[in-house]
Amino acid sequence: MDHPVRLIITDDLRRNRLTVLFRLILVIPHVIVLVLWGIAAYIVGIINWFATLIKGESPQGLHDFLAGFLRYSTQVNAYCFLLADPYPAFGGADGYPVDLQVAPPERQNRWTVFFRGILVIPAYILASVLNYLLELLAFLGWFAALFTGKMPEGLRNLGAFCLRYQQQTYAYMFLVTPRYPSLSTGETTAPAPSTPSGA
Repeated sequence: MDHPVRLIITDDLRRNRLTVLFRLILVIPHVIVLVLWGIAAYIVGIINWFATLIKGESPQGLHDFLAGFLRYSTQVNAYCFLLADPYPAFGGADGYPVDLQVAPPERQNRWTVFFRGILVIPAYILASVLNYLLELLAFLGWFAALFTGKMPEGLRNLGAFCLRYQQQTYAYMFLVTPRYPSLSTGETTAPAPSTPSGA
């Protein structure tokens, strides 16, 4: 069964060498917006914890706010770590080459909601380790993309796996979903668009 928080990839692996060279500078405005939105998301996350504990389901408005934050965070991180090439829209937008798909709210067990802060710890530790791997992959991918104009597919796919697991962990922590993060790789990456012969 598909996880309710899925990473959708339509990236063609091509990278603009100039934007790759200055990627860490170009992403700064998005990082500022993401930090401010992240502060709000943590406050909303606490409110969502109380609301979900009482109601047994995340209220639609809180769910949408947190899902929107996770989606924007996915697009910014994909750009920053060279998993995608286009400059992302502020606030996130449809059609980005690395996007997050979040299912609507569903019923949640109040006991798992109450203890969510404890239950998420193993996944959070693994997500933190995967973040270091994602940084290493971006470092290696930076050289490859700078010299070849392409991100190696293996590096992109492994980076996408790390990013997907992180976002599923945050979705679980914020009560966007009752499903624990999945290590399955079967749903992460759509096939890269084929290049016509002779192109």
